[in-house]
Amino acid sequence: MASKVVVIGSPNCQLQTVFTKLAKLQVKQNFAFALIVGNLFGDCSTEAELNEISALLQGNINVPLPTYFTVGSRPLPTRIVEKIEADDEVCPNLYFLGRRSMLKTAEGIRIAALGGELEASGSSKSKPESNAGGKYQTTYSMSDARALYGMHSADILITNQWPKGIRTGSQVSVPENHNSLSETQIVADICATLKPRYHFSSSDSFFYEREPFFHMPSEDSPESRPLTRFISMASFDSKQKALYAFSIDISASAPLTIPAGVTASPLSAPQAKRKHLPTWPEAPAARATPGPDRCFFCLSNPNIATHLITSIGDQSYLTIAKGPLPPDDYFPTLGFPGHILIIPFEHTPTLGSILDPDTRSSTYMEMVRFNTNLRRMVNDRSSSKLGAVTWEVSRGGGIHTHWQFLPVPVSLIKEGLVEAAFKVEAENLSYPRFSSRAAAPSDKAGELADAGDFFRVSIWSAGEMESKEKPDTDNEADKDGPPGSETVLTLELNPDFVFDLQFGRRVMAKLLELDKRMDWRNATQSQADEEADANAFKEAFKPYDFTLE
Repeated sequence: MASKVVVIGSPNCQLQTVFTKLAKLQVKQNFAFALIVGNLFGDCSTEAELNEISALLQGNINVPLPTYFTVGSRPLPTRIVEKIEADDEVCPNLYFLGRRSMLKTAEGIRIAALGGELEASGSSKSKPESNAGGKYQTTYSMSDARALYGMHSADILITNQWPKGIRTGSQVSVPENHNSLSETQIVADICATLKPRYHFSSSDSFFYEREPFFHMPSEDSPESRPLTRFISMASFDSKQKALYAFSIDISASAPLTIPAGVTASPLSAPQAKRKHLPTWPEAPAARATPGPDRCFFCLSNPNIATHLITSIGDQSYLTIAKGPLPPDDYFPTLGFPGHILIIPFEHTPTLGSILDPDTRSSTYMEMVRFNTNLRRMVNDRSSSKLGAVTWEVSRGGGIHTHWQFLPVPVSLIKEGLVEAAFKVEAENLSYPRFSSRAAAPSDKAGELADAGDFFRVSIWSAGEMESKEKPDTDNEADKDGPPGSETVLTLELNPDFVFDLQFGRRVMAKLLELDKRMDWRNATQSQADEEADANAFKEAFKPYDFTLE
């Protein structure tokens, strides 16, 4: 069933006028909801504008239907931020989406939003503002934007900036004095990834509607070419079009043929079909180093197996392993394989090679937090019968660093068999000796600052008196991890020997008597089974998933 939606360009604090007009339209049109793009509140520098805000907060301005807005180019008024923080809404029916947001409405319509402007190149911090805390900033980072990839698809996309190249191939012109519009590649990448039915942006002094464009078919839907309509709204106080109403039916399939007047997508060039495309995680073994568009750990890769992704943070994400080492019934108390990858957004061979120090630190700390809460989950679900092993290969000549997490019976850890397995296998392969140490409570799975190339494995089991209470993810203490025993083994990698990138899996396969699954290609599953395992893991991890806060 189709739903009616209305979109409004920057009201710039003309609140009474906008919502009065919207109320009149609602009587006849019965919209499901309204969207506001650009700046809802504008500068708020005059007495009249301040009076409008007071009237809204005091309930003297009626918002007639659910209405959503995000950050434009100007900061939100302090009073508005305080009201949102206190009540999660500005007033009845007026909701803030946040600077970056993913929303599913009551009608099932999926909305992705990215407000503000991309921070200046080389800047590690957003520009200072009176309400510069988190979701209220008027700048966003590349990591903020990439997090939207995890939505996989959207019906409506809202951005404050235009996608780079959107006018390519279009016959629709823009006013001559507006040829230097703010266009960014990351917004283009988001649109190309999510393939929204509608993409709305803001252009203040003029209205722009591009011809619809189609996206190339995907492997999942080889016959379908999704269509996107890009529309940029004029501000409400201009003499241009500032209201746009449309109907959207999310049950309608993308057309199998290209309708008249539709162009090819201007956001990415069609790629010629190849005889063979590497399947993740086969790609890291390729001889040529792929860029983010071909790296099977990068969310910007259009061929990434999105159904494996289970949690997306601010700097990293979780995915179940393709071709997991344990079968789904190996750990009965879990009900799924439990072989998980923790992957940073940054396309980098090592965490230490992330140039921006703030991004480097926050990425590492978030990956540690994922690892800590994975440990909590397997410990609690197994009644302390399972511990965990986490390993990483950090090499300057690598492609995209990541950590692999695997549950392991506590009995093997306490008997010293896990540590011995790694050391013996290294000796059998004539590798150098491991250095080992017991991790201090503050060590958090190893120091980020280690120089050089290395393989590292962390072997963890909980203490016998471990509390079975679920973690309070709002408590900073959960980042230090549950009490227990952790041993860190480090193997320095140097040009004197050829290191097997599957060393960690090889060791664990032998230890767990899963030799036949040593090669991930011998443990592949159908997509239906992969989706079932991903859903089972997501449900189990939900109480520990801080990304859901």
